[in-house]
Amino acid sequence: MPSQPVYLDHAATTAVLPDVVAEVSAQLSTLGNASSLHAQGRAVRRVVEESRERIATALDARPSEVVFTSGGTESDNIAVLGAHRARRGADPARDRLVVSTVEHHAVLDAVEHLVKHEGARVTWLEVDETGRVDPAALTDALTGGDVTVASVMWANNEVGTVQPVAELASAAHAAGVPLHTDAVQAVGQVPVSFASSGVDLLSITGHKLGGPVGVGALLARRDATVEPLSYGGGQERQLRSGTLNAPGIAGLALAVERAVAEQEQHARRLAALRDRLVAGALALDLGITVSGAYAPGEVTRRLPGNAHLVVPGCEGDSLLYLLDAAGVAASTGSACTAGVPQPSHVLLAMGLPEQAARGALRLTLGHPSTEADVDRFLQVLPGAVERARKASSASRGAS
Repeated sequence: MPSQPVYLDHAATTAVLPDVVAEVSAQLSTLGNASSLHAQGRAVRRVVEESRERIATALDARPSEVVFTSGGTESDNIAVLGAHRARRGADPARDRLVVSTVEHHAVLDAVEHLVKHEGARVTWLEVDETGRVDPAALTDALTGGDVTVASVMWANNEVGTVQPVAELASAAHAAGVPLHTDAVQAVGQVPVSFASSGVDLLSITGHKLGGPVGVGALLARRDATVEPLSYGGGQERQLRSGTLNAPGIAGLALAVERAVAEQEQHARRLAALRDRLVAGALALDLGITVSGAYAPGEVTRRLPGNAHLVVPGCEGDSLLYLLDAAGVAASTGSACTAGVPQPSHVLLAMGLPEQAARGALRLTLGHPSTEADVDRFLQVLPGAVERARKASSASRGAS
């Protein structure tokens, strides 16, 4: 019988926890709209508000700071577009955003929209060879009194680099500028405290940490000035109108609680698997290198479940398809840009040459990952690399 497929793309989405499935299923059988005033509506509202309190407790926030959304992309969009428009509306002289060059496209494309359609300007924060933003560079970029909002992700979705978020927030506040951080990849892998971080806006989503797809949250300080992107019933502090997804919200709350409670143990286990994978890949003598901030046992400067390899002489997409044919699911970067025939903007920002960046392979581990998964990947990798290199050589010869 064929072996079970190996899934090494947990940064794209991970398995929903069994007790979360049970929680969502139970709530799906409950009739009522959380905005209705009758008994059924009040019962659903109770589920939503209790979930809000549970998420706030887990992430060290106030319940009133938790705004439910459909996921990370919407949370990022509300934060970036909403904060920029609100601050510019209050002071038209403020028309500039400060954003790192390694953000997810949920942030990058929102910024580009503001530049193209609303006359915004942007200062791009460069990163070092590991993908890290220097707080001093943020300080320099915030001079001039014309910045609406700054955005730097907590942990990078491609190479796993963890940013010095508290230092960045301190630099932003010294300049009187709110800081948004995309913490979609961070929750459950590294400690995340909304209060201690000092950030003003923080995005999370359910499906990266064992919760359901289609639900997330934006943590927004009570004094954060943000314009809504949608209008209607005025739910969620009037920042996100629409009928609340009570079953998804209940599942999100349980997933966040579990992810935070088990974070330290989870991080140690994933780091051990990641180190096994990296050491095994390097020992194959294929010229493979590791991107980002990496040292064995590293769990603070890099996400413990992230292994990002550069395989010379290969096109990442070819390698991905060959691995897939061998029963191993991996990626070359963000699922949102899968199939796009261009090198990662994250790797280019880190200074990798374009040709090297094209040979990127992202392997990300999650709560279902095992040593057998890692061993199977290492078993099929040499053959996939050999075939990918032959295909790349033939393509160059034909051109």
